[in-house]
Amino acid sequence: MPDILLATLNAKFIHAAFGLRYLYANLGDLQPRAALAEFDINQKPIEIAEAILAREPRILGLGIYIWNVRPATELVGILKRARPDLTIILGGPEVSYEPDEQEIVRLADHVITGEADLKFAEVCLGLLEPTAAAAPWPKLIAAELPDLNQLALPYDYYDARDVAHRVIYVEASRGCPFTCEFCLSSLDIPVRQFPLDRFLGALQRLLDRGVTQFKFVDRTFNLHLPTSTAILRFFLQRWRPGLFIHFELVPDRLPEPLRELIAQFPPGALQFEVGLQTLNEDVEQLISRRQNHARLDENFRWLRAHSGVHLHADLIAGLPGESLASFGAGFDRLLALGPQEIQVGILKRLRGTPIIRHDAEWAMAYSPHPPYEVLQTRHMDFATLGRMRRFASFWDIYGNSGNFTETLPLLWLVPLTAPASPFQSFLAFSDWLHGQGVKTSGIALIRQYELLWQYLCAQPARTSEVIGPVMQRDYARGGRKDVPAWLGGGSVERPKGGGKSALPKRQARHLAEGVLPVAPVDKAV
Repeated sequence: MPDILLATLNAKFIHAAFGLRYLYANLGDLQPRAALAEFDINQKPIEIAEAILAREPRILGLGIYIWNVRPATELVGILKRARPDLTIILGGPEVSYEPDEQEIVRLADHVITGEADLKFAEVCLGLLEPTAAAAPWPKLIAAELPDLNQLALPYDYYDARDVAHRVIYVEASRGCPFTCEFCLSSLDIPVRQFPLDRFLGALQRLLDRGVTQFKFVDRTFNLHLPTSTAILRFFLQRWRPGLFIHFELVPDRLPEPLRELIAQFPPGALQFEVGLQTLNEDVEQLISRRQNHARLDENFRWLRAHSGVHLHADLIAGLPGESLASFGAGFDRLLALGPQEIQVGILKRLRGTPIIRHDAEWAMAYSPHPPYEVLQTRHMDFATLGRMRRFASFWDIYGNSGNFTETLPLLWLVPLTAPASPFQSFLAFSDWLHGQGVKTSGIALIRQYELLWQYLCAQPARTSEVIGPVMQRDYARGGRKDVPAWLGGGSVERPKGGGKSALPKRQARHLAEGVLPVAPVDKAV
């Protein structure tokens, strides 16, 4: 039975707890007395408590995040009732800021704020082997910023199950140089790099164990050119079928040395997550965000024309000063640049972020419950933000999935006499789905096709003879051959390039797309 149990509630099983592995790796002499225990938010807190208490730990280290704080609060309450002598230490971004306002902090024994990689071991040692001269640890313990040169890396603690079934998170740096007011990274110390040789050695060991999918959590992967080029060159030299690497990219920084390396990767091997958040320059100024729009546009166009990178771009609805119209204009501008995915998120009031300074001027009202989404603003009332939540969910189903590559642009041409606005067109479709009583999740794939079919066929100048062949090709691109009777029946040839891929499913579907959802559609259609 371990003296120390490191645990958290992941959002999904596929997500491995990166932070716990850092804590475990840096326990030093205490490591033989510790163990990891991962759960997920779909499990009942009472069952998680049973599993934890069966291990009989003396100390429980619990990682708290915006997605798990609700069930984790219930869990801590159960544990302290059942085992009052169990020492519970909390850590993570959700409890690192504004701790005095949180019930989970009241219930726990200690909270370590900040980067606790080294501090957690120090606190555990003091609790397990106290000395007469040592003062008791306070409730709130601020962790000193760790020297990344001194940290033990966590990658050897991904086990065989992690390698086979879960996302493998890695990081070459910590921190962010930007000050966007909605983001916790704006509070970080400027970017710090891990020793590159040691990091690449850890990546090599993961590759040797069969890892093919890597997700870098660096906020600004392409900020430090020597590091980013070294990492890309490392993977390029070791590329094999199925290798997939995810990076978060600063969109307006893509110098030639990076371009030369990026262009050499096979299609689908790289995914860049680009957090644009808004393309409204007035809103950017309000939230202290800086980005060069002209360079951003040029970089997107270069990536789509000269590389096989899968582009995942982020926009946030509900920022102070952003209206429905200005958000829509930004969405249309971004879609025209051709990213395979646009993730539309609703603004969240993360604890500690300075976004609250706009509350009065822009009438910002947030939910008091996690994930603290904005409920209304001066420019977007409650009903409008409700529409945007549905838009985001339905767009993920229809716009991001890769299942409707050719069919979706038909929406842009409704009505034929108006300038095409993908945002307004899809918002109308989203409103129609809501009016039909369609939920924003759990829609069977065949039902997704049927709903879009019904909507398009009901529009002026649209006939099943026009829509059918387009939708049939999308249907076949997903690997299906037998066409439903309402779509024309019979069988259809699967588009070229739609073979089985070792890449993640969504990225593989986009790779087989042939065209983008934003590809021009002949007005004669």
